[in-house]
Amino acid sequence: MDFGKIIDRIKNILTTPKTEWPVIAAEPATVNGLYTGYIAILAALPAIASFIKGSLIGHSLFGVTVRSPVGMGIVGMLLQYLLALVLVYVMALIINALAPTFGGKKDMVQALKTITYAWTASWIAGIAVILPWIGMLILIVGLVYAIYLFYLGLPSTMKCPADKAGGYTAVSIVITVVLGWIFALIVGSVVGTAAISGAHISNSSGDVTIDSNSTLGKLAAMGQRAEQAGKDMESAQKSGDAAAQHDAMGKMMGAVSGTSGTVEALAPDRIKAFLPDSLGDLKRTSVSAERNNAMGMQISQASADYRGDNNQHISLEVSDTGGAKGFMAMAAAMAPEEEKQTEHGYEKTYTADGNMVHESWDDQSKSGEYSVVVGKRFTVKATGSTDSIDQLKQAVASIDLGKLESLKDAGVKPD
Repeated sequence: MDFGKIIDRIKNILTTPKTEWPVIAAEPATVNGLYTGYIAILAALPAIASFIKGSLIGHSLFGVTVRSPVGMGIVGMLLQYLLALVLVYVMALIINALAPTFGGKKDMVQALKTITYAWTASWIAGIAVILPWIGMLILIVGLVYAIYLFYLGLPSTMKCPADKAGGYTAVSIVITVVLGWIFALIVGSVVGTAAISGAHISNSSGDVTIDSNSTLGKLAAMGQRAEQAGKDMESAQKSGDAAAQHDAMGKMMGAVSGTSGTVEALAPDRIKAFLPDSLGDLKRTSVSAERNNAMGMQISQASADYRGDNNQHISLEVSDTGGAKGFMAMAAAMAPEEEKQTEHGYEKTYTADGNMVHESWDDQSKSGEYSVVVGKRFTVKATGSTDSIDQLKQAVASIDLGKLESLKDAGVKPD
């Protein structure tokens, strides 16, 4: 392992990317070589920095410093590192599958080069988590610069036309953000063995394989499912039909999310109808609903506030993840069951009647949250200040969860 070459590559890709990308594209490489000679080293930097910050330095607020137990910190560090290695490969699969859609040439090694060297900026910036508030600003700058590097690299590595690099980048980054959120959920839980049981990464002749039956294997399959959707996208782009392009984008996101088609979220009026006029003695003081569409994925949300005497207040929210329901199902499958006690209350996540449930309560402030994921698509959440967690549970129970469950396949349009 030549650390001098690694340092030179870091310096060149960060300072002179326009001249470095053609060099990267032309040099011989293998999946195994990229992992052992670059990815395995740089991906460790943010994980180590997070451990140092969380368990050794701690997080301070209002003069109080909180540190995670060292043992728990080590588990989180190792899990973060493992998932970072897997995420890089999964993203390479997706980048490779998307190549024909944007006029590029499929090449798995080049795809891995693209995400590896572009993400150098984010990995290096990840060290800044050790710093106080300014560290977050550095992390954001590193992420933005990584996206810019990705955009610059695609024409050299994936041979896509320069005028299509923007679209190629946008789709790839949206998927990366969603996958990153899922993986962050696992790391945040700090209990990852159940999520990755049965998964393995093995190197043989430069290839990396992931057990298709594991959760991580299913993530990897996202890239493979995107290939056919990519062909539809390419045809839509050639047609110049804006409606066809929008529909193709929806199919693309459906393919990678596991919905096998587009999903239309419930209309605002329809989802708002689930919110009751009152919660016991608490009267509804406001209500709102909306449906948003981004990158072919629809999400609807309705919320209402309820207030009563003695300053009691509950906010009730119903969300339809719509086009992202495949990602919601993946997150629900990965989230482990856990329970922990705090100084003045508790927090726990568990499964009840097939639905994932999260609840937290603070006895001192008399406030908390109770939320349920229904049909791996809808979320119902109650938060507020009440006498007990039971009132928040009753608020959620006021929603017809059975009817929501029956709508889990509503609006699905198969390919």
